[in-house]
Amino acid sequence: MMRIVTGTLARYFGLRFLSATIAIFVGIIALTALIDYVEMMRRATDLPNASPILVAKVSLFRVPQIGERLMPFCVLIGAMSCYLNLSRRNELVVARAAGVSAWQFVAPAAVVAFILGALATMLYNPASALLQERSKRLEDELFGSSPTKFVANTGPFWIGQRTGDGEAIINAGSSRDQGAELSAVTIFRFDKAGAFVERIDAGSAALGPHAWQLTELRGYPLGEKPYSRPTGELPTNLTRAQVSENVATPESVSFWELPQYIGTAEHVGLAAAGYRLQFQKLLARPFLLAAVVLLAAAVSLRFFRFGGVQKMVLSGVLAGFLLYVLSKVTDDMTKAGLMHPVAAAWLGVVVAAVVGVTALLYQEDG
Repeated sequence: MMRIVTGTLARYFGLRFLSATIAIFVGIIALTALIDYVEMMRRATDLPNASPILVAKVSLFRVPQIGERLMPFCVLIGAMSCYLNLSRRNELVVARAAGVSAWQFVAPAAVVAFILGALATMLYNPASALLQERSKRLEDELFGSSPTKFVANTGPFWIGQRTGDGEAIINAGSSRDQGAELSAVTIFRFDKAGAFVERIDAGSAALGPHAWQLTELRGYPLGEKPYSRPTGELPTNLTRAQVSENVATPESVSFWELPQYIGTAEHVGLAAAGYRLQFQKLLARPFLLAAVVLLAAAVSLRFFRFGGVQKMVLSGVLAGFLLYVLSKVTDDMTKAGLMHPVAAAWLGVVVAAVVGVTALLYQEDG
């Protein structure tokens, strides 16, 4: 096995796969950035503070997170492109004639994909999360002057707090600035004994030093008539850091910070399934990319002279699409509490690996 991975031919196959994957990833990132920049320029046309440089920063800073989602597809297309090019140039034919098996074609690319996945989890993901947060701040700066533009993370979000007056549970439909500003707010207030006091609906809530600043609020006290006020406040002892840990979306939290967020969410009694799922998906990413290489090899190791290249490419694209659909279904089931995060994160890895290995065994050994 060591000779399969470290030999001269193995290094050649690994470098061919690496160059193809990086080229496809860079190309997709550049195309995505261009499309996003054009769309942002269209949206920012009527804004006086919108400069081309600021719009370009917003687009460039949020593109890396899109690249994370497209990474398995880049590896799939890169592996298929690598093996099809080797076949077209008859290099696979020569290697086969020299006694090289399919596993010796696949193992170097699988090892390279595993290393890429590990680097993506440990290094690329933290940088992507940081740039995504900067993008949100720049987008807020760009569109903040327009009341119809509320750049936000979609919710719902739940925040619990306890002060000297009692307890309050805050629900928000969306947030921005890592939870410092909330919209579509509903607050349930309880006294020191835990008895319900009132419900407050507000258009927005902004976190201040010692209170939430509420706007367009309407209160429904228990046993009293409802009231309306243009502004109001709710006392709080929460800090921006504490609110951020409760409100931040799993995708905006880096791999190294996710365990802390999981612990905090569970400590305050909030659902941590989203954070757990994201953490497990990042742990599974190296194995997923390696499994995707097996899946790609299963549909692209056919010799060009046998024909059917279009069918092979279509089969690979269909396999990638089905893997994506499976991932989305398991994510939704986890968020609905119907599947454990560990099972949801690793199911795609198992399916891709089993299908790829089975197909390669059938092709190689009949």
